[in-house]
Amino acid sequence: MTAEHHLETPGGKPRARSFGILFAGEPGRWNAITDVPGVSVGLVTLISGDGPLEIGMGPVRTGVTAILPRPLPDLATPVFAGIFSANGNGELTGSHLIEEVGAFNFPVTITNTHSCGVTRDGTLRWLSKALPEAIESAWGLPVAAETYDGFLNDINGHHVTFEHVAQALDAAASGPVEEGSVGGGTGMITFGFKAGSGTASRLVEWQDRKFTLGVFVQSNFGKRRNLTIKGRRAGEELAEPKIVEGTPRAEKGSIIAVVATDAPFLPHQLKRLARRVPLGVAMTGGLGYHSSGDIFLAFSTANPEAAAAASGKLARADYVPDTDIDPFFDAVVRVTEEAILNSMVANEDMTGRDGNFVPALPKDFLARAFPPAY
Repeated sequence: MTAEHHLETPGGKPRARSFGILFAGEPGRWNAITDVPGVSVGLVTLISGDGPLEIGMGPVRTGVTAILPRPLPDLATPVFAGIFSANGNGELTGSHLIEEVGAFNFPVTITNTHSCGVTRDGTLRWLSKALPEAIESAWGLPVAAETYDGFLNDINGHHVTFEHVAQALDAAASGPVEEGSVGGGTGMITFGFKAGSGTASRLVEWQDRKFTLGVFVQSNFGKRRNLTIKGRRAGEELAEPKIVEGTPRAEKGSIIAVVATDAPFLPHQLKRLARRVPLGVAMTGGLGYHSSGDIFLAFSTANPEAAAAASGKLARADYVPDTDIDPFFDAVVRVTEEAILNSMVANEDMTGRDGNFVPALPKDFLARAFPPAY
């Protein structure tokens, strides 16, 4: 176990555990979704310009996140999957196919609301070059998701391009994952504080075997008064952020979560895992308000032969019995909570379009609220 990666990001930003915030369960080596073998993450961050909004020119505060469920040579092999929409004010492409057959293949991308189609189509363009034989033989229905960053970003300027999508996909790697204002999470806000991309993982023991479950979130939801950190009603203690005169308050918010595991589960069980993500969101104070798109995807890298079974013969798949699924429910809830807090802690103040300002979660508050236990 590499403990330093539990405390800070590859770029040296603090993670929630660095402030003595205690989380139940044992994290994986990186405490990231990439602890699941074969899963990789790539990020492209776009930050440029300051001052008044000029559509098409900026300021720009956005990006792309790519999650590969399998290594590149195996991307055409489907993964069993399930989805759950706790609040449907958002988008996740490919969802109808996942509901129908309980599986998907190819990468997952996450970006801003008005670039979701670009990342979907950009994925197909990338696949036609990176894995042309796969795109010829499989359904071209990649998963792309979004949350809204228009409070800070020139969202109608459409700054995310096919080239950025390809760069994120090419950059996908295992190992520790950068968090905060990076990738698709660059311009996102949570509970009135700067947030964005966050991740965490847990090891789950079952029948003398140890499986890994990881979550990646693009966090962009919640009202300040509801912020809760490990049961502490922190939102009630923290003043509302300073609003520049004439600046509209950010009302549009969402959260996308991707759950990955190497534990063998069937599609209906993965939908059950996805349904537990909102409990982790609620642990931080997220209550699924009207304008929030809270959409969750869970997939398993196990059973590749069954997921890709050819016609004409019976397919067989291993799976953990439903009666033994509770420890995995625990992991989903705990990891979601930690990933959201990581997305906030690994962050700094940001000023975007029209001088719109979003503060970081105050580090001095965290130091006071969660003193080291010696």
